Amino acid sequence: MCGIVGYIGYREAYPIVIKGLKRLEYRGYDSAGIMLFDGKELGISKTKGKVSDLEEKSKALASSKATIGMGHTRWATHGVPNDINSHPHVSNSGNLVIIHNGIIENYEPLKKELIKRGYTFTSDTDTEVLVNLIEDVKKKDNLKIGKAVQIALNQVVGAYAICVFDKEKPDEIVVARLGSPLAIGVGKDEFFVASDASPFIEYTSNAIYLEDEEMAIVRLNKPLKIRKIKDDSLVDPYVQELQMNLEQIEKGGYDHFMLKEIYEQPNVIKDTYRGRLLANEGIIKMAGVEDNIEKFLHAQRILIIACGTSWHAGLVAEYIFEEFTRIPVEVEYASEFRYRNPIIHQDDVVIAISQSGETADTLAAIKLAKEKGAFVFGVCNVVGSSISRETNAGAYTHAGPEIGVASTKAFTTQITVLTMIALRLAKAKGTLSNSDFHRYLQELEVIPEKVQEALETNDKAKEIAEKFKDASNCLYLGRGYNFPVALEGALKLKEISYIHAEGYPAAEMKHGPIALIDEQMPVVVIAPKQGHYDKVVSNIQEIKSRSGKIIAVVTKGDIQVKDLADHIIEIPETSDALSPLITTIPLQLLSYHIAVMRGCNVDQPRNLAKSVTVE
Repeated sequence: MCGIVGYIGYREAYPIVIKGLKRLEYRGYDSAGIMLFDGKELGISKTKGKVSDLEEKSKALASSKATIGMGHTRWATHGVPNDINSHPHVSNSGNLVIIHNGIIENYEPLKKELIKRGYTFTSDTDTEVLVNLIEDVKKKDNLKIGKAVQIALNQVVGAYAICVFDKEKPDEIVVARLGSPLAIGVGKDEFFVASDASPFIEYTSNAIYLEDEEMAIVRLNKPLKIRKIKDDSLVDPYVQELQMNLEQIEKGGYDHFMLKEIYEQPNVIKDTYRGRLLANEGIIKMAGVEDNIEKFLHAQRILIIACGTSWHAGLVAEYIFEEFTRIPVEVEYASEFRYRNPIIHQDDVVIAISQSGETADTLAAIKLAKEKGAFVFGVCNVVGSSISRETNAGAYTHAGPEIGVASTKAFTTQITVLTMIALRLAKAKGTLSNSDFHRYLQELEVIPEKVQEALETNDKAKEIAEKFKDASNCLYLGRGYNFPVALEGALKLKEISYIHAEGYPAAEMKHGPIALIDEQMPVVVIAPKQGHYDKVVSNIQEIKSRSGKIIAVVTKGDIQVKDLADHIIEIPETSDALSPLITTIPLQLLSYHIAVMRGCNVDQPRNLAKSVTVE
């Protein structure tokens, strides 16, 4: 989950690398480092902490005229976050420098063998083992750096995206990937390398995304050559035009990316259904679904695999698919699915959900499902990502870059896509009446306006946050479609404020969690007028009788819950099935304001990273 940046060209490398690391800091911020080469000397600076700490420590390098450089921002796996374990790592000879995102699983036996050969190690990282393995291969067979990297990578087990620099080949950088993303920006007389395209978006709109087990030697003034690591065969580079712009990855006047992304939701939901949802015509058009409609219609079961917030979106989709299409649905944690020898049939449809399209566990689950013969459909946000390439078909969410580590707009746009798929299948199967089908289309079309109205609860959320910012625990309760929203609301609070929070189906409170309720326990109850309203009211009364502090999300004009709750947040009315798109908004705002008031780093919560590209 680390972020890597590289540059080779005619510009000064330092500002490009530092700026790129800041944009990739969502991928990890335990430590950071930079390497520059000015044609004579290597300049390396690295430190525990954030990129801002690196910027302060590397002031001596800032004046360098070097036009080749690499940088790294780390999410620690092997070795605690400190200066020594920070990247870049240098080989024993001092000639080779590496930055690495991923995990080398067999680093221990490799390290033992290298120690026998006289190599020494100063860090606890698997990456230092890899750079010395490359050096050993290069030295033993007197190879050029590109070939040495290729041979060494055939000896390792694990995942990697790497950049390797050799002082003896000062006009090139060797890059390779397996299981971790790597993009190459192609400019005029210059190349950029990064974990995603955000570090080079203002310099070029052309990018090549390496596939698994591919490597490239990026040379000055020479065409790019891509090879397969296993058999050395050449691969024709596929240059894509980037779909993002600079404005999308800037804060745009907001205090935090998370707040900006919360407020983007009306527009990105509209972008997600634009051209797909034609409500007045009674049409949903999604190419990935239309081209494979028979696969869906003949599915005996739909399996949804995802992690984190995407898993919560999948839970919402389970309710939607089963109600609309009458196809049975199972929702699986991707991290568990791949290890429990799951039963997968050839007439199963597997829907894989991931914001980044690079989630390691989800990718592994996709590969397992394909091996078993299932049809795999991807739902992700990043064009050209691994999941978009690995699945049989799919649909993008069009949420735009999500920089805040805690997902917000990813959740609502994923639900939007999944709802459209369910509606299209229900229409084809005849499991929804024409009147209900048209009603849902009309309601989905106006959801952005209702989300915008829900955003107007910001001041109320801030007021409530002031009262509960010092809480130690919190319960979130919901029923039906809003049980997954309770889970998501609790996750948001945990992620960014570090308050322990749990989500439950409201009826399950009586089976254990009710023991926790006292006057110190805030309980957030999602209680829109639709669905199981009367049952939720009963649950609220049970909490009230035990002195719990109730924060209720209710439909505008609600009277019954208003009389019971300590605090209410009113939202516009919509259908039960679409309510998660609205009920989640005040929960996002509440978590945001509590975290800010507690002095937490909202965009970069401790121990987390945006894209989980390692197991």
